[in-house]
Amino acid sequence: MTRILAVLLLFLAACGQEQRDLHPNDPALKSTLTSPTNVKLDWQPVPGAAGQVVEYANEQNGEFVILGFVPSGQSTFTHPDLIPETNFYYRVRPYTGPASGEVEVSLPPGDEVSESDGHDWAPPKADGQGTHPLPAPEAAPSGLSAVIKHANGILFTWTDNASDEQGYLLEIKPAGATDYRIAAQLDPNVTSFGLVTLPEEKQASYRVRPYRFGEPSNLVHETTGKS
Repeated sequence: MTRILAVLLLFLAACGQEQRDLHPNDPALKSTLTSPTNVKLDWQPVPGAAGQVVEYANEQNGEFVILGFVPSGQSTFTHPDLIPETNFYYRVRPYTGPASGEVEVSLPPGDEVSESDGHDWAPPKADGQGTHPLPAPEAAPSGLSAVIKHANGILFTWTDNASDEQGYLLEIKPAGATDYRIAAQLDPNVTSFGLVTLPEEKQASYRVRPYRFGEPSNLVHETTGKS
């Protein structure tokens, strides 16, 4: 009886270990120094997230800076050409929030801008009063519209339906691209923003998304070498 009990306990312990190894909250971020001044990050994306934000600091308890927002399916990021012999600490955080519908924009050729255009239309306006908490589908922005202001300027407006967002993301998918990327990170309650586009963004699809950050991953540390 004792031997059977011991075998059963070992079996349960092994199962528990396997569950811990696969638990989604286990440390998932890993780092590799691929050259003296290049760091590669690998992680396991959080299921259901809209994407991940990659951040770094030069001190373990320092202020973290956003390196980039990456799509939900992306699981690697390279931080290149770093300062030699310097500490770098990294973490990733998921972000969630429902996206608006998409709008397609085709800008006129060239880059002509009227001398009288002072871009007074471009600064964001934060006058939203949404009532739906994230990540409810009802919190998605509604009524997204795009008005072409000149050959490389677009004014976006939408209705803020979210009540507790940490901010808004304007997302862009240029013609020929396979996924959206972040064109602008905005404050909470924003309902209007003017974007000055890049040359490769003459034709693109746009959407906006209220977001909240999730819990950060484990922290990883690399010290760069000599250049």
